[in-house]
Amino acid sequence: METALHPNIRDFLVKPQPNVIGGQPRMTVTEQVMNPSDGSVLAEVAMGGAEEIDLAVAVGERAFPSWSALRPEDRAQLLHRFADALEKHSDELAQLESLDVGKPITAAEEFDIPFGIESFRYFTELSKQAHYNVPLHLKGLDARTWRAPYGVCGFIFPWNFPFTLLCWGIAPALAAGNTVVVKPSEVTPLTTLYTAKIAEEAGLPAGVLNVVVGNGSEAGVALSSTPRIKRISFTGSPEVGRTVAELSGRNLVPCKLELGGKGAAVVFDDVDVDAVAIQLAAAITLNCGQVCCTATRWIIHEKVYDRFVDKVTSVLERTIIGPGLSRDTQMGPLVSEAQRKRVLGYLERGKHNGARPIIDGGVLSQPSYKEGFYVAPALLEGQDSNICCREEIFGPCAYLLRFDDDASAIAKVNQLPYGLANSVWSSNLDRANRVAERLLAGNSWINAHNLFAYGLPYGGINLSGMGGGVNSPDTFYDYLRSQTIARQLT
Repeated sequence: METALHPNIRDFLVKPQPNVIGGQPRMTVTEQVMNPSDGSVLAEVAMGGAEEIDLAVAVGERAFPSWSALRPEDRAQLLHRFADALEKHSDELAQLESLDVGKPITAAEEFDIPFGIESFRYFTELSKQAHYNVPLHLKGLDARTWRAPYGVCGFIFPWNFPFTLLCWGIAPALAAGNTVVVKPSEVTPLTTLYTAKIAEEAGLPAGVLNVVVGNGSEAGVALSSTPRIKRISFTGSPEVGRTVAELSGRNLVPCKLELGGKGAAVVFDDVDVDAVAIQLAAAITLNCGQVCCTATRWIIHEKVYDRFVDKVTSVLERTIIGPGLSRDTQMGPLVSEAQRKRVLGYLERGKHNGARPIIDGGVLSQPSYKEGFYVAPALLEGQDSNICCREEIFGPCAYLLRFDDDASAIAKVNQLPYGLANSVWSSNLDRANRVAERLLAGNSWINAHNLFAYGLPYGGINLSGMGGGVNSPDTFYDYLRSQTIARQLT
C-alpha cells in the first residue's frame, strides 16, 4: 500500500524551492532532484554558489550577537518551540525523506524524523545545565574558564540521512548560541529546505539558520574556504573530508569530520545463529546499505559459518524491495543512478578479482524495478585482500570471512585504515568486552549493530573521522570556545 502524499508536500514539490538565507527565499538557477524509486523528476531546487555562501555567512554574522546574548533558558524556549513545530510536521518530513532518499516510509517515520527531532530536545535541555563559568582553583590567582559560542558555524551534510544528520549537527551548535550555514547534499536537499520553512513558522530569529543548496565543488568549497566561519563540520567520505580539512586548515578554522567506514561484525560460535543472521541482514538492507557505520565485513567463526550463511541467505532472498512510499517495502532503491553504478562496479571488480558470490546481487530484472535505482542484496566471500572486503561500497553488500580464535578475528578487523564502528556477537560477555576493547574504532557494540542514543558518544578514528563526535555532552562543548579569565591576587 502506497502512502498518499500530504497536501503540503504536494504543494511543496510543484514549486521550485529557493535557498533560505536570513529567513528570506533566494532563487537562483535551479536543478532537478530525482525520485530514486522511479527515476522521475521529484522537484526543482535553487543552486547556490560562492555568492550565496558569502551572503549566508554575512547574515549569520549579523544574527549572532543577539542570538548568543540570549540566556540559555530563553534560547531553549525558542528551540523547544522549533522542535514542537518539527513534530507537528513530522508526517510531512517523513514523506519527503522517503521520497528524496528512497528509504522505506516506515523507517523515516519510526527513526529518521523522531530521532532527529529528539536531538533538539536533548541539546536544548543540556544547554540549560551546562557549566559556562568554571572556576580554576590556583594559588595566587582569581581565575576561571569562560565558555562562549564561536560565531557562525558551517555544516556540509551527505545524502544518506539528510534530516537526522542535519539535526545531529545543528542542534548542539544552535543550543550553544552559534548561528549556522548549512549546505545539504544537492541530491537530497528537500527535508533541509522544508526544515528551514518550519524554522520561520516557529519563530526562530532570521539569520540563525541559513540553507544554501549547491554542488560541493562550488558551495562546498566556498563554505570550507571562507575565514569568516568559526567552525566547520563535514559528514561524508574520507576523500572529500581531506579536502574540507585542507581548505579550512588554511584559515585555522577548527574542523569536525564524520567520515566513512568499513565496519565489521565478529560472530562467535556460542550465539543464536538464526537471530544474529536476521540482525545482520537487516544491517545491510537498512537504507539500502547506505550507512557509514553499518557492518559490511562479517567475520564468522568457522564452526557456525555454514549455518549462518544458510540462514542469512534465506532472509536476504525474502527481503521485500520496492519504492520508499510503499508500506510493504523493507529495502528501497539506492539514492541515485551514480550510486547504483558505483555499487555494481565494486561487485564486478570484486568478483573479477576472485570473490565468490553467495548471493550475486546486481540489477533487479523485474519490470517494476526498471525505472528506479534498485539493486539486490549481495553476499561475497573470499580473501581479505579483495577490494570488496577492503573498501566502502555503500550498498546492500557484505563480505564474509572465517576465523577460528580471538586473535585472528581481531587481526582481520583491525587490518583496515578505517575506524568507525564494529560489533562483537557472543553469549560470553567477558570475551565480548575483551574483544570489543581491542577493536580499533570509535564505537564497539556488543550483540547489536547500529546502536544510537543521546548521551552515547558516537564518532570515528583514523580514516573515519577526527575533531569530535556527535550525540553526547562532549558534542555540545565542541561548539563552545574556552577563554581563560584571570586576576593576580595581592
